Amino acid sequence: MTPTKWSFNCIKAQSRFPGMAHTCIHWFRKGLRLHDNPALIAALRDCKELYPVFILDPHLYNNTCMGINRWRFLIGSLKDLDCSLRKLDSRLFVLRGKPEDVFPKLFNKWKVTKLTYEYDTEPYSLSRDQTVTALAKEHGVEVIYSVSHTLYDIDRIIEENNGKAPLTFIRMQAIVKTLGPPKRPIPAPTMENMKDVKTPCSENHEKNYAIPTMEEVGQDTAALEEEKFPGGEQEALRRLDEHMKRTGWVCNFEKPHTSPNSLSPSTTVLSPYVTFGCLSARTFWWRLTDVYQGKKHSAPPVSLHGQLLWREFYYTASVGIPNFSKMEGNPVCTQVDWDTNAEYLAAWREARTGFPFIDAIMTQLRQEGWIHHLARHAVACFLTRGDLWINWEEGQKVFEELLLDGDWALNAGNWQWLSASAFFHQFFRVYSPVAFGKKTDKNGDYIKKYLPLLKKFPAQYIYEPWKAPRSIQQAAGCIVGKDYPHPIVQHEVISKKNIQRMKLAYAKRSTDAAESPSKKQGVKRKSTSVIDMMKKKKDRKK
Repeated sequence: MTPTKWSFNCIKAQSRFPGMAHTCIHWFRKGLRLHDNPALIAALRDCKELYPVFILDPHLYNNTCMGINRWRFLIGSLKDLDCSLRKLDSRLFVLRGKPEDVFPKLFNKWKVTKLTYEYDTEPYSLSRDQTVTALAKEHGVEVIYSVSHTLYDIDRIIEENNGKAPLTFIRMQAIVKTLGPPKRPIPAPTMENMKDVKTPCSENHEKNYAIPTMEEVGQDTAALEEEKFPGGEQEALRRLDEHMKRTGWVCNFEKPHTSPNSLSPSTTVLSPYVTFGCLSARTFWWRLTDVYQGKKHSAPPVSLHGQLLWREFYYTASVGIPNFSKMEGNPVCTQVDWDTNAEYLAAWREARTGFPFIDAIMTQLRQEGWIHHLARHAVACFLTRGDLWINWEEGQKVFEELLLDGDWALNAGNWQWLSASAFFHQFFRVYSPVAFGKKTDKNGDYIKKYLPLLKKFPAQYIYEPWKAPRSIQQAAGCIVGKDYPHPIVQHEVISKKNIQRMKLAYAKRSTDAAESPSKKQGVKRKSTSVIDMMKKKKDRKK
């Protein structure tokens, strides 16, 4: 009994058990929303009982890779989802444990005949889903999954590129152009969809299936800052509506021209909502299309459509390139002799590098769970090829923990880009931890906001407080070396040295590529993934 892959244009297809009234689990994972959720609509077809389930899988949800802000966002999203389901006379069932342990019990307890979920391309997710699908088969449960977390079926993009992931954005654009625009989103289910569907709910529901509290997941809420970006589908749609009303801003949006250190975000900050699936990428795409209609507007790669296509680019790379989140065994990643320096890494992570611009960014990241993409460029370059010469994998771990939008594929792809390990190769272009911030914030207001210890420094010293005379430091109430650290490195010296180290790494890469030319072309994917096991030829052509 193989699973069926549903896309938007086949949700009207009949169940493989026509006339049978199913007891169905819809498994929420990333798609924490009701709108544009074709797998959920598939769950409701020929359904008598629906169990909306979310599983706190310890592999994904633990305090090593989930910081306090991510936990709060997730819990808020689950509460919002449960609220929306209640309006449909349903409820969310939250369970704890490994999916392969949880599902067999549920299949038996609820006499389940159908399982639906949104497709996920991450390596762990594919392995997990293969295991769960095998268990479902053993229990006689039909499995249906749909593509709705990305704009396109990622496998189709790779097929169109002769079985390889495109390694440039231009190539990616050419491929999606041949595929046409993304499918249109579908509406959220209504009471009409639910008229013959019941969600059995016992008096012990809260005791057995409650959404966890912050305390339950081991988080100290006393340490929390103000929540600037509450989780949930309703908040996502509200923010989307708010931004789409700014038609001039949307049409003129160019990502490189937004400010990394404005006191309020200069971009949409919809990325966390897309990451958790509170907002459908297709809904975002088509709302933008409506705004653009008949108007002059910016274009990819810098437009808002471009940002969604960058997301698609990294998703495709993550599926088509082996060991995508690692340096070793990653065929497109330059192999660099990074240093291992625990103190440097800790200083960067804990915002005590002695460079106020870098430390202010890392402070904002820890407090709010979000930083501007150019701010990410600055701190990532500083940690890797710019100054500290630490492996990008270490920065990747920190971002995964602290960023609300810490998406596995985008995180890995961007760290390779910013360390000049893959995709971007102009390693001699280094962000200055001093000059870069000054371009958009000469007075250092951003630094003063996130490092109040430095707020009394005059503008001429706010980016380089170590250059201030002792008298000015005393007047500011902050002595460098005592109250605020000295710079961890001499940027002007170390950045030049690191450029030479990157030059050597590139020279070695060129030699290796000459010996193995196929490495330069990307890698043709082998047909061994769960995708190929699950997919039928006819699905690919839809």
